[in-house]
Amino acid sequence: MAKTKRAYVCSDCGADFPRWQGQCSACAAWNTITEFTVPKTRSAVGAVSAAGTSSYAGAATKVQKLSEVESKDLPRYSSGISELDRVFGGGIVPGSVLLLCGDPGAGKSTLLLQSIGSVAATKSSLYVSGEESIHQISQRAKRLGTQNLDNINVVAETSVEAIIEHIRAQKAEFVIIDSIQTMTVAHNDSAAGSPSQVKESAAALTRFAKTEGVTFMIVGHINKDSNVAGPMQLIHIVDGLFALSSTADEKFRVLRTSKNRFGADSESCFFAMTETGMKQVKNPSAIFLSRSDKNHAGSVCTTLWEGTRPLLVEIQALCNNSVTENPRRLTVGYDNNRLAMSIAVLARHGGVMLSDMDIFVNCVGGIKIEETSADLAVLLAIFSSFKNGPVPQDVLVFGEIGLNADIRPAANGVERIREAVKQGFTRAIVPKANASRQVPGIEIIAVEDLQEALTAFERVAL
Repeated sequence: MAKTKRAYVCSDCGADFPRWQGQCSACAAWNTITEFTVPKTRSAVGAVSAAGTSSYAGAATKVQKLSEVESKDLPRYSSGISELDRVFGGGIVPGSVLLLCGDPGAGKSTLLLQSIGSVAATKSSLYVSGEESIHQISQRAKRLGTQNLDNINVVAETSVEAIIEHIRAQKAEFVIIDSIQTMTVAHNDSAAGSPSQVKESAAALTRFAKTEGVTFMIVGHINKDSNVAGPMQLIHIVDGLFALSSTADEKFRVLRTSKNRFGADSESCFFAMTETGMKQVKNPSAIFLSRSDKNHAGSVCTTLWEGTRPLLVEIQALCNNSVTENPRRLTVGYDNNRLAMSIAVLARHGGVMLSDMDIFVNCVGGIKIEETSADLAVLLAIFSSFKNGPVPQDVLVFGEIGLNADIRPAANGVERIREAVKQGFTRAIVPKANASRQVPGIEIIAVEDLQEALTAFERVAL
């Protein structure tokens, strides 16, 4: 009798080892290596069929010249949520496999349940639940006012083989799997949620999607480090990875693209969670700029570029005399290293010494800044707080700061300024390279270095 083969795999990064150990040497995580049995044979959904199905992409093909391959432009269809369509790249591509992950309670199931209600009007749809009973799903759908309930099929199932049979029987074109961590394949003896089960289940569903043209929207869990629970192969298998998270005040949900084979991988959109489900926020700048009528010191507005559109946010800074030997430098939504660089540039080239000051920087609304165009706004917010000078609310600032105090341009500068005009801004301090074109309705103040920026800021703001 053949000896059972066992493997040890890290649940965080997917690295495998010949024996168990306390720490994963690949990602340095502790107590994440689990044991599972290596399957002896492959199941029907994973086997090489007579047609030559041997890859995630479906049927194997003969070797061809790339110029000879017929290009198929598959027509997209709407998810019923315009913001979701934009993040997907213009709609849903038939035969695609999209993974939606997020914290518990973020609204993953709610968002997909709202979407399937619209898709079911024209597509045969199936909701597969591995975590909740069909009665719970029915209650939530009725509470959310989901459309076309008569056209939505639902089943509680965790076996991938049985799910595929249900899809074939119902001739479903749009399928929601909630969630991939509860799915199992028959040929694998591991428990549901193990790296091997997650990988094999995702591979089988993806292979079926590519062969039959069925679209899968898959819900995925995340671990304590906010990474997708399961092996890294899961991310490589699917066509798109989208992360749903909450803002710091829990008022809004942010859907960000991490991977998308059918569109831009930097898109994002915003939703407001209400009692009747997710409501689209089509103009997030207006929400994140909800400020009082009074001008405050240390408050400067800037514009970020989120995917394919600008987003206006407020940067707040506070300088206070430190009572300790080591002044504090604390940021929320902004990189601490860039803050340290901005303080050094302000001291070296601006003559503003802040070595004995506690400095706090906050990006209002829980937005996390991941681009460098906010450098100048952060620096001027700190300068405003240090001078205790209120900043008028019609002033916009953006630009990147170099170590030699030069102000570098930001991408899509004209579009950023136009968005500011829509929100009522009348003055903008921007890099000189972004001021080559005039925009009606706003005074553009072009600056080349830090000294020019401080002089212009004092003139229009302080």
